[in-house]
Amino acid sequence: MAVTSWSDLKKDVAHRMENTVEVLKKEFTGLRTGRAHASLLEPVTVEAYGQHMPLTQCATVGVPEPRMLTVQVWDKGQVKAVEKAIRDSGLGLNPQTEGQMIRVPIPPLNEERRKELQKVAGKYTEQARVAVRNVRRDGMDSLKKLEKDGHISEDEIKKHEKEIQALTDDTIKKIDDALASKEKEILQV
Repeated sequence: MAVTSWSDLKKDVAHRMENTVEVLKKEFTGLRTGRAHASLLEPVTVEAYGQHMPLTQCATVGVPEPRMLTVQVWDKGQVKAVEKAIRDSGLGLNPQTEGQMIRVPIPPLNEERRKELQKVAGKYTEQARVAVRNVRRDGMDSLKKLEKDGHISEDEIKKHEKEIQALTDDTIKKIDDALASKEKEILQV
């Protein structure tokens, strides 16, 4: 996006950082904390038709009972790929195939599984932090371009760099708060 003013740049940076927090929260909904939920499989991507695609683009996820998910694969040729993607997702699930239907029993959360889920949550959080830092870097680069193009002065750059850093710090705090909340949820018995 070609930014020609500080207000446009600030809106863009704030919007992208907020989106990063929303994506993280969506990924956290996929980390189960007890009951089966269709969103548990949202982060799973399947290698199908020569590309990676979300599981939901090649199958339907159902929740027939509290501790069971079903995955109805639309293309019979993709059943093995979907089963492998679920098994390799890092969610600790062991799918069982019956034709084009894959049953995914949800194991009870034991202490070891809770620790695994904490690690996955930490990984998602670190990815979000990196994304926010990339947005900050892009914002700083855009600021320098605005100065080079004569839209803002050198003095304004210093002030605006501090504002971008403050946005970054606030967003990182939101990410850390979301992680703390999710870890608390995971550890509850």
